[in-house]
Order: sequence, then structure tokens, then C-alpha cells
Amino acid sequence: MGEVLVGTAIFACLAGASLVSLMVHERFPAHHRQDDTSAVVRLAANLFVVMSSLVLGLMINSAKNTFEAIDGNVHAFATDLILLDRTLRQYGPETDSARQSITAYVQRVVDTSAADNDTTVVPNRLSELLLNQVGDILAGLTPADAKQTAAQQAATQQLRKVIEQRWILAEQSEGAIPAPLIALLVAWLTLIFASFGFRAPRNATVVCTCLISGALVAPAIYLIMDMDTPFSGPIQVSPAPLQRALAELTQ
Repeated sequence: MGEVLVGTAIFACLAGASLVSLMVHERFPAHHRQDDTSAVVRLAANLFVVMSSLVLGLMINSAKNTFEAIDGNVHAFATDLILLDRTLRQYGPETDSARQSITAYVQRVVDTSAADNDTTVVPNRLSELLLNQVGDILAGLTPADAKQTAAQQAATQQLRKVIEQRWILAEQSEGAIPAPLIALLVAWLTLIFASFGFRAPRNATVVCTCLISGALVAPAIYLIMDMDTPFSGPIQVSPAPLQRALAELTQ
């Protein structure tokens, strides 16, 4: 929801800047409307065009890397959950309660994702308690032979890895693009759009061009911001790996 409001505000800034510049230009003194003044304005706008293009390229690359990294971590997280369940099965029926806690955790994550239409790896404190229960159960086991001892040790290490991966995903969910960079980019784009209306003819074609340009640029920035937070919005990491892991756990 926050990204939508930001995208709407960006559109208002860009379209408003160009339209206001178009409307007030005729009120400028004559010496402010000379060709030399217009040439300087165009040169300054071209400078910001180049800088904005560079920043947009960096933002797209950063958002792409963040999305791909989190997507890979979700697949690894699902795989670790399956491997942990397999190790607990190898130990014996004494770990059935631990396996049930893992299944309940994954089920909760999948259900929360379906209800909120968001992929949520860390929905709330209850999910953390379910994983902590698994650790308590593992700590309370008394292996009867070397095979069970090895399975207990392996399961403990795998659980530690699952918890670590969970917190990595939690830390990555906030995004990597700093808000001041977005604000600076919007300020540059606002100046560029304001230059569009400088000495432009006041007709419907120019007005529509300004509005359409703003309507195309603002969603592009919105999509970059949305891709930088892959657990929400229209562009998000697929919950399919966790759904497949749940299917494996319930077999």
C-alpha cells in the first residue's frame, strides 16, 4: 500500500510540475522568455536526464539483485525444512511431535501468504515458538544408539540453519534502496518535467503528453520499489517452494 501512495505522489509531482510550468510561463517577464534562457534551461534539464538515467539503472540493478537473492533464499529455506524433516524421520517415532511442529509452522506460513496475498516467511511470534519447540524436543531426546545420535546432531545443525535462514529472510524483506535516493531521483525528474512546459505551446497535445509521460514514469519507479520488497505487492517471491515443502512434510 505504501508503494502505491508513493507512486501516486510521484505522478502528481511530475505531471503537476510540467503543467504548472506550462501555465505560468506566459506570466514570466519578457527577458525570462528569451531563446538564451530557454537554451540554459534545456542544458540543465539534459544534465539531470543523464543523472536520472544512471540512478534508475542502479535502482533497477539493485532491485533485481535483491529479488533474485531472496528468491534463492526462499528455495534454500524450503529445502532445509524438507531435509530437517527427513532427518527427524530417520531418528524414529520419538520425533513425531517435532515433525508436527515443523509442519504446523510451514502450514501457518502458507496459510498466511494465501490470506494476505503476500509471501510471509515471518508472520508472527507464534511461528517462532513452533520452531523453538522443535529445538526443545531435540534437546530432550535420549539417543539409543550411534545412528540416533548422528541423526540428533544432524537435525540440530539443520534446525540452526533453518532459523538462521529465517532471520536472513526477515532482514532482507525491508528492501535495499534507500528512501533519500528515491526522493533525490523524484526531485530530478520533477525538474526535468518542469522543463517540458517551459516555452511549450499551450494545447491539448502538450497537456496529454505531460500527463501520459508522468503516468508511465511513476509506475516504473513504483515497480522498482515493489521489486525491492519481494514479500508484498504485485511483484513478489513465489510461495510455491514452501507449498511444495508442505506437501513433502505431510506425506
